[in-house]
Amino acid sequence: MTTAEERYAGFRDLHRPGDPLLLPNAWDYGSAAALAAQGFAAIGTTSLGVAAVHGKPDAAGATRAETVELAEQMCDLGVLVTVDIEGGFSDNPAQVSDLVAALAALGVAGVNLEDGRPDGTLRPISLHQRIIEAALGHGVFVNARTDTRWLRTGDTLERVRAYGHADGVFVPGLSDPDEIAEVAAATSLPLNVLYQPGGPSLDRLAEAGVARVSTGSLLYRASVQGALAAVLAVRGEPAPPMPSYAEITAILPQR
Repeated sequence: MTTAEERYAGFRDLHRPGDPLLLPNAWDYGSAAALAAQGFAAIGTTSLGVAAVHGKPDAAGATRAETVELAEQMCDLGVLVTVDIEGGFSDNPAQVSDLVAALAALGVAGVNLEDGRPDGTLRPISLHQRIIEAALGHGVFVNARTDTRWLRTGDTLERVRAYGHADGVFVPGLSDPDEIAEVAAATSLPLNVLYQPGGPSLDRLAEAGVARVSTGSLLYRASVQGALAAVLAVRGEPAPPMPSYAEITAILPQR
């Protein structure tokens, strides 16, 4: 039985600029167990996948209970677990602190905290700084995500520097290697980016100084594509393209 400090240290040490952690993201126990069986040392959750499994909107603070339940199940798999908790499911730092403490008690090694809001705006920098501060101190690696590129608003470097008290920083939507290298150089924290099919390879991301590469909703969306391809093949029809994030969210209940 490892302690929170041991889990934190083990997970932190997997973040190596130039030799990044490839972090697959699961959406239910079965997908997490399959990934663990492939030897991944750490597995994350995907908020889109969790929302889709339970018929709820993504990034709307609607899946707190479902996310905690999945985290508890995944912690029995013998791998390090990091959990996408959207914006902490609250704008109240005390409530975020309580959530992270509860996840730490379950055996979670890390959390992902985003500053994007359901209405397409960004949480004020000062508030997200307080949210990050509230998540610290529980023996959990706090990955501060900024959605400047995702939502096409705000200043990425300003946000990355403002979240310098976190354990890591995540900027989904970055795809240009030179820009990624610029962001990596702007912070002393390990930089996390989202893998994009057709984008830079894992080796190229390593060269840019990335320390962690997440798959996000990619694996869930690939599973939907695979299921549709299998059933359409029975009818003699061609496989469909992989659905985009927007296409999946469009078929979910709306906020």
